[in-house]
Amino acid sequence: MAKRGGARQRILDYLLGHVGQVVTSEQLREIAGVSEWARRLRELRDELGYRILSHNDKASLRPGEYILESAEPVTATERAIGSSQRARILSRDGFTCQICGATQGDPDPTNPERRLRLHVDHIQPISGGGTNEDDNLRTLCSACNEGRSNLYTPPTEAAMNVLELVRRQPKDVQREVYKFLKRKFNGG
Repeated sequence: MAKRGGARQRILDYLLGHVGQVVTSEQLREIAGVSEWARRLRELRDELGYRILSHNDKASLRPGEYILESAEPVTATERAIGSSQRARILSRDGFTCQICGATQGDPDPTNPERRLRLHVDHIQPISGGGTNEDDNLRTLCSACNEGRSNLYTPPTEAAMNVLELVRRQPKDVQREVYKFLKRKFNGG
């Protein structure tokens, strides 16, 4: 059978025909017809903005399995978190999930054979008016980040009252909170 179009276009056409379905690396390798099929897949994700998930993004996927979430690519603005900004956010957050406190490499609570990865997440999604500014970004583990796509969860009342709770504590407890926050945000 003659292969039409470039490898990247063949992979894209196949994924677009299977949106939301698991496709395997074997299928993609066969469709692409080239040894560099994984590079073409990364180009679709990183350069063209297609949201192609792997086992690193979705716990239910095994290595070598992929899902195209949507036929619509995300805009460059939505993808503009660069490696230096990502490193800055991870460092600011103490390389810790801001929801559950997990760190990179901890066992996945849904599957202890897997390890958690850290992601930089938009608190308020771009689609809901959020930005790529540091104060709209936070570190989440793969378990907490999964399924959050474009969800905005405003801070809970409990989270908003943390400062008030700390103020009510004895000075020694306040000092411990201060030391913790200083270590977290200043790296020391």
